[in-house]
Amino acid sequence: MLASEFVLEMNNISKVYGLNTVLKDVTLKIRPGEIHALLGENGAGKSTLMNVLFGMPVIHSTGGFQGEIIFDGQKVNIASPMDAMSKGIGMVHQEFMLIPGFSVTDNIKLNREISKPWVISRVLGRDMELLDRDAMAKDARRAMDSVGLGIEEYAMVSGLPVGHMQFIEIAREIDKSGMKLLVFDEPTAVLTESEAQQLLSVMKEIASKGIAIIFITHRLDEVMNAADNITILRDGMRVMTLKSSETTPEKLASLMIGRGDEMSIHVEKSSSRQIGDTVMKIRNLKVAMPGEVDRGIDLNVRKGEILGIGGLAGQGKIGIPNGIMGLYEASGDVEFEGKKLELGNTAAALRAGLAMVSEDRRGMGLLMDQSIEDNIAFTAMQVHGDFLTGFLGQKNSRAIRKYAEEMIKELDIRCTSPTQTVGTLSGGNQQKVCVARALALKPRFLFVSEPTRGIDIGAKQLVLETLVRLNEEMGMTIVMVSSELQEMRSICDRIAIVAEGKVVDVLKVDASDVAYGLAMSGVKSKEGEGA
Repeated sequence: MLASEFVLEMNNISKVYGLNTVLKDVTLKIRPGEIHALLGENGAGKSTLMNVLFGMPVIHSTGGFQGEIIFDGQKVNIASPMDAMSKGIGMVHQEFMLIPGFSVTDNIKLNREISKPWVISRVLGRDMELLDRDAMAKDARRAMDSVGLGIEEYAMVSGLPVGHMQFIEIAREIDKSGMKLLVFDEPTAVLTESEAQQLLSVMKEIASKGIAIIFITHRLDEVMNAADNITILRDGMRVMTLKSSETTPEKLASLMIGRGDEMSIHVEKSSSRQIGDTVMKIRNLKVAMPGEVDRGIDLNVRKGEILGIGGLAGQGKIGIPNGIMGLYEASGDVEFEGKKLELGNTAAALRAGLAMVSEDRRGMGLLMDQSIEDNIAFTAMQVHGDFLTGFLGQKNSRAIRKYAEEMIKELDIRCTSPTQTVGTLSGGNQQKVCVARALALKPRFLFVSEPTRGIDIGAKQLVLETLVRLNEEMGMTIVMVSSELQEMRSICDRIAIVAEGKVVDVLKVDASDVAYGLAMSGVKSKEGEGA
């Protein structure tokens, strides 16, 4: 094929962060006027590939990348997002890049304002020209009409519905001259169903004018509706590129999720565990956690089980434990052991027998400049008054040291002594300290959120084995929230999949890759058992 057939060729792109290979020989080719869907789980490499395309600083500051980019028939070195924009590459972001205090017109024409001369500018130069607001408004009107947005050009962005903001983002990109390629990053995530259909129509209209589109989404029905071709990434590698007319949502789901045994972590589980009746009942749980909003979670957790909660990033899975544990504003009904939990009260949740290992071990999980032993004892001292002695409740250093040494041995925390500063430990050992601190509370129910994030394969194995041991030997009910589906399948009894703030399906761990892939895209399969 001739190079000029494609507006974009990304050939054999590889990217390494430290010791981690996040992209390996990925090739992506896009024709003018084509809508090309880019699919993959969290961590598949979609964002890194787009960061390479846009010349993001995070790429250049970490050693660059291997491979080549050919744009509009020419090999290019894209130095920055501004450089990408000047070449005719734009992006419609999932997180809005609008300025709330500016009008719609001002946002659409930002950095491309139109000016007109007047008396002073004729003397002092073009820098003193006035903004030609009529001309700017005409441009803005033309761009808004092209996306079907009927609001006033001078309306303030602040207070507009999120759907309107998304279309303003698109209008801004359309208004730019010389645009040859647009990247739509989860553009329908915040839209209603009718708005999403309107957006897909707008995308097709843009493509009909010869502008290529890279469409990043998790909604497989939208892919089948709008895309001409589809590329699936998995674990930093291109799995396949295929025509949408020659595939099905089920096949796409399987390609996104499926893995060989070489990627699996195997953890031995006892066959004699006893799983009881419902110990936690969650009804209509709504959580206002930025980026992980829940819109009505219904779920039952059984006594003595390890329940996984999965789903793509930003769909609400992380909001569930954070809302129940009182870290973010929440509403709804949560019963634990037959008693209603007081939402918004972390201390009450801890006193009730719940504990949590946070996904943010640096921000909310650990005191990085304090010792291992102090980190382990800290919460138990505050909540239960443990590790205190005497009339005035002084810190019992001997008891803390004894318990810390037991936990270091039990969890195999690699350190020089209990007095070592937590910030000097590896990521895997920091995670074990988080687990030890939760165990100091003697919980009957444990939330662990992203327990293996940012740690190596060996440490992941140890953390997962620890969770299984706690479950089997102490009878602890565990809810594991994770982006790593294969890890959950290795230790969980069931897995609930969350999409768009609600539980879509609850699946057995040996359910098909198709069922999991469909659930992540918001579609319930026949294999689900309900919440």
